[in-house]
Amino acid sequence: MTPARLRRLLAEVAAGALPPDEAVERLGAFPTDNLGFARVDTQRTLRTGVPEVIYGAGKTAAQVADIAARLHASGAPVLATRVDERKAEAVRARVEVAVYHPLAAMVTAPAREPLARRGRVTVVSAGTSDQAVAEEAAVTADALGVDVERVYDAGVAAVHRVIEERPALQRADAVVVAAGMEGALPSVVGGLTDRPVIAVPTSVGYGAAFGGLAALLAMLTSCAPGVSVVNIDNGFGAGVQATLIARRAERSPA
Repeated sequence: MTPARLRRLLAEVAAGALPPDEAVERLGAFPTDNLGFARVDTQRTLRTGVPEVIYGAGKTAAQVADIAARLHASGAPVLATRVDERKAEAVRARVEVAVYHPLAAMVTAPAREPLARRGRVTVVSAGTSDQAVAEEAAVTADALGVDVERVYDAGVAAVHRVIEERPALQRADAVVVAAGMEGALPSVVGGLTDRPVIAVPTSVGYGAAFGGLAALLAMLTSCAPGVSVVNIDNGFGAGVQATLIARRAERSPA
């Protein structure tokens, strides 16, 4: 969107010729900003409630930084996943308020206008080896304006660890559970709470775990109702899903 187009749109609203709600609809439909190597969708938050997120793997540090700078200039929050320290430094050189989260391999920067905190998500990881994926979910939800509570190293090998954390599950509007190996933890959590459970299979485990495939299949065939499943190691996707649920739950009357 060019400044001239934006001025014309705002002038119509100021003159009473265009209802504000219709202006919001038009803003959500504007074309993306073409950087040559990427077309940045700076209006995505208006349509979906979630900004465009940069998938850092396979992009150069300069490309990640250019996209992040453009998103930040638009006023949107910045989230970049699967970034190493070198890419994070490139982003921070362009966006001073950006923060690197090394365990989650993410960079975030707040929106120009702070997001209202809405809803609560609890993120559970089975073992310490699953925490990187769990953190991707936790950082995502936090950056999108949801309060996050972490329950880590609570796998089924010592099932009392997750049972004693039931109050944390009940405080949440949605629960994210990251687990590798046999992927049993989401089923256990699903039997402890009436909250929606989002299961994240991780690629943690020995040979027959098949890089997370065993956990994925176990979660897809969970006997606990109310468990949904995202892709292997997709903490980001789980964080977004949990955020959308938490926002709706927070708006609903008790």
